[in-house]
Amino acid sequence: MTTALTRAARTVTAADPLAPVTATLRAMFGTSTELPGVAPDLVVHDTSGWSPASVLAGHDLGTLLDSSHRRWNAQPHAAAALAWKAYTYWLALPAVLGYASARRVPLLTADNVLVHFNDPRPLVTIGLRADTPVAVLPGDPIAISGLPHVRVVPDETALLGELRRSLLDQHLTPLLDAIHDRVRLGKRTLLGSLSSGVAYGVLRSADVLPGPSAETIAQLHGALGVEDLIELVPGRNGKLDVQRKTCCLAFTLPQPKVCKGCCIKS
Repeated sequence: MTTALTRAARTVTAADPLAPVTATLRAMFGTSTELPGVAPDLVVHDTSGWSPASVLAGHDLGTLLDSSHRRWNAQPHAAAALAWKAYTYWLALPAVLGYASARRVPLLTADNVLVHFNDPRPLVTIGLRADTPVAVLPGDPIAISGLPHVRVVPDETALLGELRRSLLDQHLTPLLDAIHDRVRLGKRTLLGSLSSGVAYGVLRSADVLPGPSAETIAQLHGALGVEDLIELVPGRNGKLDVQRKTCCLAFTLPQPKVCKGCCIKS
């Protein structure tokens, strides 16, 4: 399957910098056009009705938290923790899969990512602007394409630096600070969900990704500064699994849930 995924990505690589990401999503979920809460193939071509994700750290934070409260009937601190967990998983996934599959990183700043709450089924719907920059290495075939939104960086250290700058510094950190100010929820708790979400993104697509999963996760965690918030442990099927060191607070729901890998033992 890895070979098939690589071939599929290469056939469209010159036209679409996000091809490795959408190919991996199709391999993971069977589709990249009908994922809950995600724009078809990630990209928003008509931005009417969408807002930049920066609104979530501002006047739409209450909308996000209210959506989480309705979905899980959660108390304010748990609603915030679960909203962050769900949002960061889907938000980070394109950067995680892009780096892991092809060393391509869409720059997921709060201005490049778009959101709306028009669909009542998901917590929030996210998508990428059509001109979202994608950072690549010099040896990537698309590096010489001349596309204006392809940004060539010198090496993997710089590539991971771009991932951190765009995803964390220019998107998630302002949102984390806003949530912390609203509900006084510990930042370590929130970053633990980011750490586990990145790890799960890699592990759930491990069958179609090149290279050792543990190494890829370590690289991503090191770039984001969340390497001490989970451990990779042997799972029942012989594959790696995630053991968290923080809790997403799902155990506080009216129908308590202890997630697989939670630091709270049932």
